[in-house]
Amino acid sequence: MKPKTVRVYSANNYFQHFEVLKSNRNKRHIYREFFVEGVRNINEAVKNRWQINALIYSGDKVLSDWAADLLKNVPAARFALAASLMEQLSDKEDTSELIAIVRMPEDNLSRIKLVKESIIVVFDRPASKGNLGSIIRSCDAFGAGGLIITGHAVDLYDTETIRASTGSFFKLPVVYVPAITDLEQWLNKARNDFPDLVTAGTSEKGDIDIDRYEFTRPAIILMGNETAGLSRNLLQMSDVLVKIPMAPDTSASSLNVASAASIFLYEINRQRHSSNSKGQNSKP
Repeated sequence: MKPKTVRVYSANNYFQHFEVLKSNRNKRHIYREFFVEGVRNINEAVKNRWQINALIYSGDKVLSDWAADLLKNVPAARFALAASLMEQLSDKEDTSELIAIVRMPEDNLSRIKLVKESIIVVFDRPASKGNLGSIIRSCDAFGAGGLIITGHAVDLYDTETIRASTGSFFKLPVVYVPAITDLEQWLNKARNDFPDLVTAGTSEKGDIDIDRYEFTRPAIILMGNETAGLSRNLLQMSDVLVKIPMAPDTSASSLNVASAASIFLYEINRQRHSSNSKGQNSKP
């Protein structure tokens, strides 16, 4: 049965609900829904089978084939807004023709699947939505198996975080773990399942340069808060502290955390591809 379309001509309860999902962190988590805008993000949400609760569009405009196709094929409630309301709701300079309201998954560490080739990133107390979104994008680009967020952190489901991920948000499993004890239990189980697992803390004061440490085994990379670095608890979880070598005469004390994450993930992939190539080229 085709979903019924609700037409919205004023800032009624429906409109206020959409607006609060866009702007209010607490309400997002109470309703377990979040606001998604942009063609790439909506496409990735559909492609990766996230639950779409509602599709919002302007009832006063002719829609593109893309928007019409989604309205035809995605099983979700439909809300046709007056053009002025759609313009008010959209964050885009050119008003979006389609906005999605998406269901939040549970914050359960079982969503992070560990295998022998795993790279898992833990981001400790992220303070910037842009950095968080960029790290999600880098994790996806370099094949990480998931991202875990710990401690007091910016909201994963903020529109700025989602926008900065450029669609990778919906591909990569990301789990928020507020209690450090839950992370410790998960890590202990991971170490039991994979005895050669390495947990590498990242620090400008690390013991060894990243290119001199072997990352061909399963790895969990611990990234610190933008200002304070790794917490004491995460430092204690680290088997080794690694750093990015920098020019000796640099005036930069450290790199942006999102840039650092990209470098770490690239180096791990470089080592693994190099190791695989040597194995394939070696003679029996």
